[in-house]
Amino acid sequence: MSPAVRSSRARAQLTLKEPPASVGAKPGGTIARLDLQFNPSTLELRKSTEWRRSPSRMAEQSALPEFVGSGPRELSLQVFLDATATHDNSVEQAVEKLMKACVPTPASLGRKKPASPWVRFEWGSARTTSFDGVLTSLSVSYTLFDVDGKPLRATCSLSIEEASVDPPGQNPTSGARTARSTHTVVAGDSLALLAWREYGDATAWRVIAEANGIDDPMALAPGTQLVVPGLRDAGGEEER
Repeated sequence: MSPAVRSSRARAQLTLKEPPASVGAKPGGTIARLDLQFNPSTLELRKSTEWRRSPSRMAEQSALPEFVGSGPRELSLQVFLDATATHDNSVEQAVEKLMKACVPTPASLGRKKPASPWVRFEWGSARTTSFDGVLTSLSVSYTLFDVDGKPLRATCSLSIEEASVDPPGQNPTSGARTARSTHTVVAGDSLALLAWREYGDATAWRVIAEANGIDDPMALAPGTQLVVPGLRDAGGEEER
């Protein structure tokens, strides 16, 4: 491969940005940028979902799982640093940039809302691994030193967890006026229990009862599909 082709390869980089000043806002300006000397050989991307299953004596094998929500993406990678050709302080300088992602920024401290920088990994046109997130773990292993003890080689292992920038009030449990979800009744369910699970307030069961036209809150047949509205759905606060 010619030098011209080799130099045209996309270079991976990490960008540290000022955390959002408020919920739903986008991250601020760039604090630091680390162009990786060597592109990662492996990227590990994880994402989880959460399901809730209520035991039922009526189920032949198991109760039907109820989808609760989707977890954030988490990207794990290793950053290799090497200064054997220059014998300078570039390895420690790169580590110091990564360490900045683990402490609150001066601007967030000034707002009295401490928050560490948001981090973004970017590598060419890759999309699934490129997202705004926060650094959840960082470990540095120094493997080579100069005669004066200066680190010349290091491997940094880090994990980035996705940070949402969705505007507030879009989650079904956030109290948005039109937010709603559904629930399948299982044996042992009650409107009060469902209200506690969804709203954190058992006395809000009337909101669910009214949305489903239920006159007797104790008569819930297993398998029934219930609409679970937001607390302010269909106008006004719920009746307590």
